[in-house]
Amino acid sequence: MKIALMDSGTGLLAAAAAVRRLRPDADLVLSSDPDGMPWGPRTPEDVTAHALAVARAAAAHRPDALIVACNTASVHALPALRAELEPAVPVIGTVPAIKPAATGGGPVAIWATPATTGSPYQRDLIERFARGVDVTGVACPGLADAVEQADEAAIDAAIAVAAGRTPRDVRAVVLGCTHYELVAERIRAALQQPGAPALVLHGSAEAVAAQALRRIGAEPAPAATPAGGLTVLLSGRTADLPAATLAYAEGRLLARSRTDTAGALSG
Repeated sequence: MKIALMDSGTGLLAAAAAVRRLRPDADLVLSSDPDGMPWGPRTPEDVTAHALAVARAAAAHRPDALIVACNTASVHALPALRAELEPAVPVIGTVPAIKPAATGGGPVAIWATPATTGSPYQRDLIERFARGVDVTGVACPGLADAVEQADEAAIDAAIAVAAGRTPRDVRAVVLGCTHYELVAERIRAALQQPGAPALVLHGSAEAVAAQALRRIGAEPAPAATPAGGLTVLLSGRTADLPAATLAYAEGRLLARSRTDTAGALSG
């Protein structure tokens, strides 16, 4: 079994680690675009072009499914990706977990990039899945870039700014950018109020990993021998897993993967 994941950068780590935990035996292909990132400020047409290039690089390795582990690419490029790759390769998009967050009744905060916060896409999700719930959109300028670079000081600063914009009474926070899941506990620590019920964070990694397995008819097998391979593609080039990814538990988990015949990392 081979599962490919794509993103502009390290945001794919959380979903890749989730797949690894569900199926340690799966071969993974991680395809990102360091030459073209960030995708957020690009036009929808430009995002689609970059996403297609990254997806084609992954598809050349003949995966059984492709996870679009990027909110921006899922918003703008998912129809084009599916039109090109399906039905041969099922394509699984990423949607912010607004629906499960809203089931608790709120108040809910949605942390997302400035481009996504207040966008028609996010407003539509709130209208569809959180009508009547107190929802606050919180723009997080610089946080995804800081996570991408594993810049500890910049991560702390960006989280502090976003936390200052988040209502103190929120009970759930949607992590509306896949990069944010890599620093989820730091976000929780910045938001948790003394004496308040435990804050619930809602990411998308576990859900998209499970959906990818469902799409290909595979069952989770967490007890399997962790023998799956890892192939890393950076703007189409076979490469090592970038050093910055090892700052995160998800990156270190993946780094323990062996190299498959097309891979570039051993550990």
